[in-house]
Amino acid sequence: MLGNSSHVVPFLIAYLIGAAVSLTHRLPSRDVRTGTGNEYFLSTLPVAFIAPTQLDRAGWTVTADSFQPGCEPRNVLDRTGATWWETQFSPTVDPLPHNIVIDMKNSYVINGFRMLPRQDGSPSGNIGQHTIDVSLDSNTWTRVASGTYANDQARKTTYFQNVPARYVRLTAQSTAEGRGYQSVTVGEINVLSGPDPTLPRDNWKVTADSENPLPNQHRAVEATDGAPTTYWSTQFDGSSPGFPHTFTIDQGSAKAVSGLSYLGPPTSQGRIGQYTIHKSTDGSTWTLVTSGTWTDDAQPKSTEFGAVTVQYIRLTALSEAGNRGPWAAAAEINLFDGSRQATDFSVTVDSQETTVPTEDGRANNALDGDPTTFWTTQWANTNNVPRYPHFFRIDMKVPYSVKGLSYLPRQTPGNLQGNIGQHLIEVSLDGASWTPVARGTWQDNQLMKVVNWQGVLGRYLRLTALTEAGNRGPWAAAAEIKPLIQSTYSAPAPESQGRWGETIDFPLVPVAVALVPATSEVLVWSAWNADNYGDGNGRTVTAIYNPSMGIVTQSVVTNTQHDMFCPGISMSKTGLIVVSGGTNAEKTSIYRWSSGAQLVMPRGYHSQVTLSNGGIFTIGGSWSGVQGGKNAEYYDPTANTWSLRPGCPVAPILINDRQGVYRQDNHAWLFARQNRSVFQAGPSRNMNWFTTDNQGTTTPAGPRGNDVDAMNGIAVMYDAVAGKILTVGGALHYDSTYTSAKAHIITLGAPNTRPTVTTLPDAHYARAFHNGVVLPDGRVFIVGGVNYARIFSDDTSILYPELFDPTTNTFTVMAPMSIPRNYHSAAILLADGTVFTGGGGLCGVGCTANHYDAQIFRPPYLFNGDSTVATRPKITNLSPAAKNVPLGSTVTVTTDTPVAKFAMVRFGSATHSVNTDQLRVPLTFTAGGGNVYRVGVPGDPGVVVPGWWMLFALDARGVPSLAATVQVG
Repeated sequence: MLGNSSHVVPFLIAYLIGAAVSLTHRLPSRDVRTGTGNEYFLSTLPVAFIAPTQLDRAGWTVTADSFQPGCEPRNVLDRTGATWWETQFSPTVDPLPHNIVIDMKNSYVINGFRMLPRQDGSPSGNIGQHTIDVSLDSNTWTRVASGTYANDQARKTTYFQNVPARYVRLTAQSTAEGRGYQSVTVGEINVLSGPDPTLPRDNWKVTADSENPLPNQHRAVEATDGAPTTYWSTQFDGSSPGFPHTFTIDQGSAKAVSGLSYLGPPTSQGRIGQYTIHKSTDGSTWTLVTSGTWTDDAQPKSTEFGAVTVQYIRLTALSEAGNRGPWAAAAEINLFDGSRQATDFSVTVDSQETTVPTEDGRANNALDGDPTTFWTTQWANTNNVPRYPHFFRIDMKVPYSVKGLSYLPRQTPGNLQGNIGQHLIEVSLDGASWTPVARGTWQDNQLMKVVNWQGVLGRYLRLTALTEAGNRGPWAAAAEIKPLIQSTYSAPAPESQGRWGETIDFPLVPVAVALVPATSEVLVWSAWNADNYGDGNGRTVTAIYNPSMGIVTQSVVTNTQHDMFCPGISMSKTGLIVVSGGTNAEKTSIYRWSSGAQLVMPRGYHSQVTLSNGGIFTIGGSWSGVQGGKNAEYYDPTANTWSLRPGCPVAPILINDRQGVYRQDNHAWLFARQNRSVFQAGPSRNMNWFTTDNQGTTTPAGPRGNDVDAMNGIAVMYDAVAGKILTVGGALHYDSTYTSAKAHIITLGAPNTRPTVTTLPDAHYARAFHNGVVLPDGRVFIVGGVNYARIFSDDTSILYPELFDPTTNTFTVMAPMSIPRNYHSAAILLADGTVFTGGGGLCGVGCTANHYDAQIFRPPYLFNGDSTVATRPKITNLSPAAKNVPLGSTVTVTTDTPVAKFAMVRFGSATHSVNTDQLRVPLTFTAGGGNVYRVGVPGDPGVVVPGWWMLFALDARGVPSLAATVQVG
């Protein structure tokens, strides 16, 4: 329905931070109203409302068909009523109609328009009859409102249905005076965006798991009484029950719900942090709808999701936002009206079962909000059963900002038939041109799968099922498939901030990751279970992601009897991925999964690094095995033996963690250097050198500048030739502590000498549990992490990555990601110069910090700066062959276009913010004719650690080629 400025009936009072503020709300036309021709208010308060808000106008531009010099169109964006736009009236008068067009520079989902007439007291030029149109391209326009403004100086607000737009056009067809004047004026223009209206609360019944026992104070009903000064609180006098806390709403009947708004209590105590929202049709069986974390401030909060038609909604508080205690509280809780979303959604499928009287398998069942019904593809006609792939396409009738999809497999007890495994998710505006947003493989169980991605404008959403998760047959099934919709949309950040690619779904939480030499596939694993740790039963859930094919394949490793959660990882000289310790703390496994020698000292949460001679060094790891005394060991790959290095004790690397040695020796920052030496850069403030020959030795290397202990920070060798290491962030303690933004460059000299430490300006964000990835051009990508270090929590997530540039020693904020990457996340460089980042969580079924996915970040060097993808140089020939490039040799590289730089980056492996394999070596070269280059490989194995490397050629703009794979040493 198009909005009409003279017949919109906005209503009511919203509750904001302890004060009632008059806001407006759109309703269908009705006769009972009071007010002027601008905004109408009902005389009662049937519901609370969070109104759409004005978009930030920074960078916007404006044009008009006419203007009088001195009254230019830009005045409508100058935030003052003292200036205005006016069409030409001298020396000649430009006749009606007139239009003014706002270019918001980005596309948004908008639902309102606000115009302020000139404010100098003159009614001259006030607009009367008018239309409002929107466009994505300034060529094709859609009418969203029309009507007549009153002849006064009050602001005019028009609401309409959510619509995507970049351009907004106001066309004046008459002046409000009614005397035939042709010149019009406008003081200010704003565009609005915001949530759906809220549902009436008249018939609600609300209950909570706990209320404070004071008479008539802080009961559950006080969160729905319309007064921001009263509030529900869990018990805080006497015994205070701990989290989780629940607040359950019975609406009295089933209604379409598209979100929930939350206003915290008047005081800070009890503000909800981490939360989940569940739905139910009967008040007994609950299904997860969404989850998240609210910040610790007094601002109103809201979360939106694809409309669900249910009677019961439950908000579960999992934490207090400021960690002040075990309480939860709320001044006001409302539900958003999802009727506009839910109505008219339709679905098209390739197949549905409609021929069996005892089983209704129609596609509409997956949109009905009832988990007991389901869609299934045809199976009864055994002679002609449709085969994979199968598709499920939703037409939402109008474009929305789609940010995700939830998939609930059929819920028939014990029946997994039709569970979707490999899949592809796409979004389209026209149903013809499709944009992939996610792909991967889901677990074979009946739990809800939630996929998130960067918001994309689309009317159509298509899920294509490629395989059945258990290989039971050619069928696909779903109890519920719902788009996750947000009412606001911003176009992607400029290419100068990089771009996030599609989501990759895994059938596990990818806690550890390694780039496989020779194939450049991505190996990931979790623990004995896909989403939990701790059993130690000798198995590991793993998966392989093939970037070129976009396929995720799962396997469970049992033959090595090794639960490889929280291990040490490093790449051997020959390209073997060596995994030691972890939950089965004495074990060693070697990809493609054979057993290696057992550690002398069982350990977990340790680090290990491949040395200049191809051996492997490890130290620390009191998380598993006996706590304390985890001195160093050395692994000889040829002899397949571990042996102790008593001259390399763990004591010098300990941090002063409040939890003791269990946490004090975790995740050492280790770097291989000359003559089989190891430099330990952190996380302890005090640094050390180790030598590994014979019994080993330890030499103190001094403090890391003005830094403190930095557990779960990062250290990245971005220039191994110059010995340059970047360190960023971390925390004094492993858990429950604030983090640091401190950054340093450590410049190494000869082994056993004190390095130079340079203190940098702080990074933009304080972080822990983040990851650092060196790029081919020498810059370092810093991603994920939290501001307050707490395990298994997405509270205080940092969604904005940063890019460190060593040529300027500066940090630049990159495009935000949509999925938190915190404790138990990992990131590595891929062979195409992009960054793989995934995981986080591993805290059991229902834990909201579990992230069964990854995303690919495309750095700025892959773009031209004008929304087009940069053309890469290509390595067309490499001599000698990729294998067995000797140290100190010269490699002849031929490219298709001129290049300006060469660099090698070692194949990486990562877990728990540690990647000891990644090293970058800038290469010297001489140019011959015909784009042929003689590239020198350094002869020092303490710089070019033997193993598999990615060789990149970069053009003059810094655009990297696809890597050529070389084995050095």
